[in-house]
Amino acid sequence: MDMRTYTIRQLSKEFDVTARALRFYEDKGLINPERKGQTRIYSARDRARLKIILRGKRMGFSLIEIHEILDLYNREDRGVKQMRATVAKYHAQIETLKRQREDIDQAIKDMTEGCAWMEGEIERHESSKTDGDLKTA
Repeated sequence: MDMRTYTIRQLSKEFDVTARALRFYEDKGLINPERKGQTRIYSARDRARLKIILRGKRMGFSLIEIHEILDLYNREDRGVKQMRATVAKYHAQIETLKRQREDIDQAIKDMTEGCAWMEGEIERHESSKTDGDLKTA
């Protein structure tokens, strides 16, 4: 069993998160550092959980979903139940992201076409204005 411990400053620096974020995750029950007075002492388990939390957030999972995944860990089955649930959530999130990518691609196409049309209208307006100025001169 890994007995290493970490300070809030060490984990903040390692994972590029604020101490406030770590305290927030603690308040939500996602990590559970030991207390020595006012000092928080994070275990290797807390560090591993933080890594999962940040990965989950990056992948678009809610803190509730991340909490569900974390709570499924069982050392006796070597995390298999947790992995099964995570795989199912990953597959669902992959489909969500694919749909979002299609929406983004369509939005980019629509905006590109809109820009081209508006730029053409601007150009026609400015050239007709210039033509009108030449006729009056």
